[in-house]
Amino acid sequence: MTLYSHAESNTRKTWLLITGFLVLIIALGWLFSYLLDNSIFLFIAIILAVLQSFFSYWYSDKIVLALSHAHPIEKKDNPELYRIVENLCITAGLPIPKIYIIQEQQPNAFATGRDEKYAVVVITKGLLEKLDRVELEGVIAHELSHIKNKDMLLGTVVVILVGIVALLANFFLRISFRGEMRGDSRDSSGLIMMLLGIFAAILAPIAAALIQLAISRKREFLADASGALLTRYPEGLARALEKISQDPAPLKVANASTCHLYIQNPFRGKQSKSWLTKLFMTHPPVEERIRILREMQI
Repeated sequence: MTLYSHAESNTRKTWLLITGFLVLIIALGWLFSYLLDNSIFLFIAIILAVLQSFFSYWYSDKIVLALSHAHPIEKKDNPELYRIVENLCITAGLPIPKIYIIQEQQPNAFATGRDEKYAVVVITKGLLEKLDRVELEGVIAHELSHIKNKDMLLGTVVVILVGIVALLANFFLRISFRGEMRGDSRDSSGLIMMLLGIFAAILAPIAAALIQLAISRKREFLADASGALLTRYPEGLARALEKISQDPAPLKVANASTCHLYIQNPFRGKQSKSWLTKLFMTHPPVEERIRILREMQI
């Protein structure tokens, strides 16, 4: 598989997952509106989810930077790092993002910001100290690819969709347990539909979360391929991922709400590789990412 075909494959899979998400929401909206005999139900959930996500879209980068204890640096602080970022941005056709440093020894990095003009690349002190130039280029190219591929915007859209599903399910369960169902829900067919609705309301948020995680994993694969296209050297990123995954240093500023942003999950420890565990992972298994990078042809 070439870098181009791998990137195109992951883009297609992402949009298939998004389409499945929309189908799930439409189906839930129809089912719940039918059972409650009220079509306004779906619109209220959508409006609330969008309003809820508006704040996170505009301010999430500031929140993440504060939680991570990241501090901005200027070109004079690390000219070599800035040259790497500038050269890759020219290749990618991106404006130069702000660069922040986390004073931690674990090698890791992430990108944030609502769009290309307000993008931020955050790297740890350990990444600068433990990776060579080629490996560092691979990591920065990966993060710039997240910016180029608009993964922050896509993440916000997915959060909105997950919020809609959660609100739909929550509203339906609250109203149904108060007995405010349509009149024909008392006969046998109506009872079956009501049970189906309750069953869907319980399982739908789980299904939405699984789709969200699957999209996150596909975007990591896509950023790997896009980053390798920027540097024209997949081995650099593969070596970087090996070093990052094997480094024992903890990342004290990491938490459950930000761990999905990093190039590699900052929480250390062996993870089960069963298919069930993989469904709930924010990142693909690092061994799989390294294998795919090394099998790619430029």
